[in-house]
Amino acid sequence: MEPQVDVLFFDMNSFFASVWQAEEPELCGRPVGVATVDAPGAALIAASKEAKRLGIGMATRVGEARRLCPSIELREAKHDLFVSYHHRIRAAVDMVIPIERAWSVDEFSCWLTGSQRRLSKALEIGRQVQQVILDEVSPALNCSVGVAPNKMLAKVAAGLRKPAVDWLHPDVLPGKIAHLRLKDLPGVSRGILPRLERAGIRDVATLHAMDPKAARHLWRNVEGERFLRQLHGEAVVYPATERHSLGHGQILTPQNRSAEGARLVARRLLVKAASRLRREGLLARSLHVSVKCGVRGRRGSEGEIAATQDSFTLLRTFERYWARLRFDEPVSVSVMLGGLHEVGADTGDLLGAREEQTGREALCSAIDGLNRKFGQDTIRFGELPPHKVAYTGAKIAFNRIPDAAEFTE
Repeated sequence: MEPQVDVLFFDMNSFFASVWQAEEPELCGRPVGVATVDAPGAALIAASKEAKRLGIGMATRVGEARRLCPSIELREAKHDLFVSYHHRIRAAVDMVIPIERAWSVDEFSCWLTGSQRRLSKALEIGRQVQQVILDEVSPALNCSVGVAPNKMLAKVAAGLRKPAVDWLHPDVLPGKIAHLRLKDLPGVSRGILPRLERAGIRDVATLHAMDPKAARHLWRNVEGERFLRQLHGEAVVYPATERHSLGHGQILTPQNRSAEGARLVARRLLVKAASRLRREGLLARSLHVSVKCGVRGRRGSEGEIAATQDSFTLLRTFERYWARLRFDEPVSVSVMLGGLHEVGADTGDLLGAREEQTGREALCSAIDGLNRKFGQDTIRFGELPPHKVAYTGAKIAFNRIPDAAEFTE
């Protein structure tokens, strides 16, 4: 009987570097590195497959990359460009199969249903996904595809023979993945590896033979059992989670590493966070601000606030909280808005549920719209930092893909 699978997972290969090859076709076939800044000590955040063949990869320093390959082409990290390609890929793949979830800017999963669950059909769909991206987005963009009974195994399958289409199923486990290192499995973190070592588990086959209940004990929480059940090919349903906070952080550039520079950067991050509140129809009930220092560690100040998405109110509160902080040599700053809930779910203050914005919140939304239409900072909430950093509050991060609007607000 033909194996049945439930999940198709695809991962774009060398995504940031490949985007630049798509933008500049003359870069195709040449070593390309992507960095936030072209400085010898800066680390690459991506490298093309041609660069990887020369020993250049993510986290290679720019100076070392130039030593290994003097002809390497370096390009800057353009987060708005990468997000644009992310959405183009989604639109293309939706022509073949609906995308169930984007796990990051370059990783996606799809549910397989009905006859799609037959292994032969699932592999055919995987090849169609690869082709539609090449045809509809760019011939520079390749992806690896995996199909399996669950998302974790599908992700592992996608990494087995890049950029091929591959599969995993309990029928071929653990043999087909026995050559992998434990750290190659999603869910085996650096913190778990020493525990596995002490338990005598040093390879994938031994880990696969472990009882899920024993894994719960080893991991010290239910995630261990969930991980083992998925490794055995089971479908694990995770409980729904609610987001309770949103925020932004930024490492300060040398020009902003002063008390006033840090304040203005944190203030700008809060303005960006408030714009997200309005765009997503949310109110916040708490604010936390912090600064990491070179000599005193991290300092923070926080408190509860009346539910709001009003930038003016948040900025006044921010100034009070910031004034409490005592710090030297600021290195980075962050702001966090907590107690999130939808506008219609707010009980208000003795007046029933709030079903719409206040007048000032509506004014802030109008300012957001003007900035989107005429350009970032057409209207701004006060002074900008000494050094305005591109993509402040709108950078691609782990498990977070900025909305296109964030690059103009």
